[in-house]
Amino acid sequence: MTEPQMLTTPEGRRLAYHRSEGQGPGIVFLGGFMSDMEGTKAAHLETWARAQGRAFLRFDYSGHGQSSGRFDEGAIGDWAADARAALEVLTQGPQVLVGSSMGGWIALLLARALPHRVAGLVGIAAAPDFTEDSMWAGFSEAQRHDLMTAGRIQIASAYADSPYVITRRLIEDGRRNLVLRAPLAFNVPVRLLQGTADEDVDLSVALRLLDRIEAPDLRLTLVKGADHRFSTPETLALIETAILEVT
Repeated sequence: MTEPQMLTTPEGRRLAYHRSEGQGPGIVFLGGFMSDMEGTKAAHLETWARAQGRAFLRFDYSGHGQSSGRFDEGAIGDWAADARAALEVLTQGPQVLVGSSMGGWIALLLARALPHRVAGLVGIAAAPDFTEDSMWAGFSEAQRHDLMTAGRIQIASAYADSPYVITRRLIEDGRRNLVLRAPLAFNVPVRLLQGTADEDVDLSVALRLLDRIEAPDLRLTLVKGADHRFSTPETLALIETAILEVT
């Protein structure tokens, strides 16, 4: 495996990344909560982009993968700032943002903040506002009490052997970055991909996002039987198609 390069952000965080040169609009992959840039989708899309002669960037948020920092010290605003630094420093011109799960939320924040740097958006089981609408809404009164008093709780995960640490700061920072409470106006094509067998992001989230986004070319594709990972050959091909459609 090739060693990643490192980018130091304005906040002093060191982000690990892999960048492939090519023609634009380039593609920037934004990973999910507690995931890293070595996952199936990121690696597959990098290979595909190279074959297409397209520039491609994948990176780890701080506290994720090979980047600096501790996961339990980070929050949505930090990871959005990481993504912004990567976009501004490591790419040139408008990019196609491909956001998986939490990365879909990050992509929306980037597109809202830097519209001139975005050529198109692809959301893969996008999970905007999940800290509020999924985590906090799903916590018991005891969990909420422990979170607010102790500052952190642990929850089980289907994607890791050890539980996730959820902090009070994660929840409170998430509230400052909510995107589904008002219309989202984008002047670029948008594609949303959602599996009907996704146990992490409910179909209602995709429908709510479809309702909130205002764009000249917006489509939601529902894939019967697809789960949250979207990493089968068939679903990976759908991501490729979506990228081509928004370019």
